Amino acid sequence: MRVSFAGFFGANGIHMPRAGAWQFKDAYRTIFEQTSSEDLPELARLELPSIITHWLHDINSSPLLLGEAAGNRWRNILQKAAGRKDFRVSFTDYPFYSAKNSFRFIDLFAGIGGFRIALQAFGGKCVFSSEWDIKAKETYLQNYAEIPFGDISLFSGKNVSDDFIKKNIPDHDVLTAGFPCQPFSLAGVSARNSLGKKHGFCCKVQGTLFFDIARIASIKRPKVIFMENVKNLISHENGKTFETIQDVIKNHLGYSFHWKEIDSCTLVPQRRKRIYMICIRDPKINFSFPSFNGIARPLSSILEPNPDSKYTLSTKMWKGHQKRTRRNLQRGTGFTANIADITKPANTIVARYYKDGKECLIPTASGLPRMLTIKEAARLQGYHGRFKPHTSRSSAYKQFGNSVSVPVVKKLAYRISMILDQIS
Repeated sequence: MRVSFAGFFGANGIHMPRAGAWQFKDAYRTIFEQTSSEDLPELARLELPSIITHWLHDINSSPLLLGEAAGNRWRNILQKAAGRKDFRVSFTDYPFYSAKNSFRFIDLFAGIGGFRIALQAFGGKCVFSSEWDIKAKETYLQNYAEIPFGDISLFSGKNVSDDFIKKNIPDHDVLTAGFPCQPFSLAGVSARNSLGKKHGFCCKVQGTLFFDIARIASIKRPKVIFMENVKNLISHENGKTFETIQDVIKNHLGYSFHWKEIDSCTLVPQRRKRIYMICIRDPKINFSFPSFNGIARPLSSILEPNPDSKYTLSTKMWKGHQKRTRRNLQRGTGFTANIADITKPANTIVARYYKDGKECLIPTASGLPRMLTIKEAARLQGYHGRFKPHTSRSSAYKQFGNSVSVPVVKKLAYRISMILDQIS
């Protein structure tokens, strides 16, 4: 069954283009409604909304998974409806659409697009995005006029051919990925097979999401692989996970491997330590991380002056928090909730924040603490101004809790953009 995302494109009739300019949502609906799913291959049928939105960013290209004939047919549909051959697509309602094209990148495990905002700031053009979570896809669409493809393993898994990847993952200079941390099992794999096969890393990391990154990089050979993960990646499985990642990147793909643990607190008022990995196709290129030293930013710097009372905890909930905190402190484990010191950075905000807000409770004059507002949660990760969070509070909190800190990624993206032309 295909998902149309129809609710995000409006229920009213399609508006014909004026002066040859299609509104993005009208162009999408026109193509979607005139494309028969029965005529499509299974994966294309599943991913049709993503195929169309990606294609609308470059209407002179061939749609992914479908090819040149589909592109010609879709252009004819839009030309006929517009009554003219020369038309364009307008993205005025999408705050982070960008037509810049100084270099190309793909956005894997895209979330709500933190990597995308950062790389677009320095002229990058996103040519492929992937994210499995439907709510994150909805947020991504509202901001970038693009629906990410779903399960990346359908494009890069063990049963997918090299030729399929070459054809359906666009060429790119930078591969970005904030991938989940998973154990790598070596059970049943001989050292000879692991090291001797052309793609020996497959034996080491198959079945993990890092495998998809490595598989795509081995075939598309981007200039830079830019990854982010939780700080526990270093100690995960007694260090074996991180050791395997480095081995695959350096010894099987032939890239240099640079990494650093970075705390975001000098750029946003949150103590958020993450591992950033930057891998370069030409190992001779010198690369160094920029400094993140400086004064930690206070939580007070992003707080709203008059937040809605709906964010304030009820007396019952706050008493429950206090009771569980006292009990768990006595036994040395479990739930704890404390009111934040707003003169210092917040604790790390995580995906579960929507449940009870215990990671960061803001003091109020009433004596009952409150949760961060959605706008404050966005600011805490460096999403400011124009960004459109999900309309569901719980989804918005989850997405900001899972996101990269945009200013950190932006600072690293600038350093990457400065070396791309040097990489052979």
